[in-house]
Amino acid sequence: MINVQKQIDYWINGAEDDLITADLLLKEKRILHGLFFCHLVIEKAIKAPYVKVNQEIAPRSHNLIYLSEKAKLDLEDDLQIFLGLLMKYQLQGRYPDYNPVLPDIKKVNEYLVKTNELFTWLKKKL
Repeated sequence: MINVQKQIDYWINGAEDDLITADLLLKEKRILHGLFFCHLVIEKAIKAPYVKVNQEIAPRSHNLIYLSEKAKLDLEDDLQIFLGLLMKYQLQGRYPDYNPVLPDIKKVNEYLVKTNELFTWLKKKL
């Protein structure tokens, strides 16, 4: 049997650290890396309610939509679209030949705000 609270704390603390990193990277106009960290924030934040709901260690998956379904999250359509958007940027650190088109800085800032809002909402699920 796992220590559920320890697992939840692990994922939330990691997401909080990654949110700081995403913010710093985006302020420095390191867009691709910043968006990669936005994805990490949400991935880790979804894994916390996954652990709570399923009482097991979160799967080793980076697919936000899959994770949200397994965590039994009831996401509005706009949030599911946002998860799909973030998925484009999670490949950056894993596949060097993958170069997605980067959004303009206004859109990037919207993504950071949305990441913060979704992270806050996910923490309330705990």
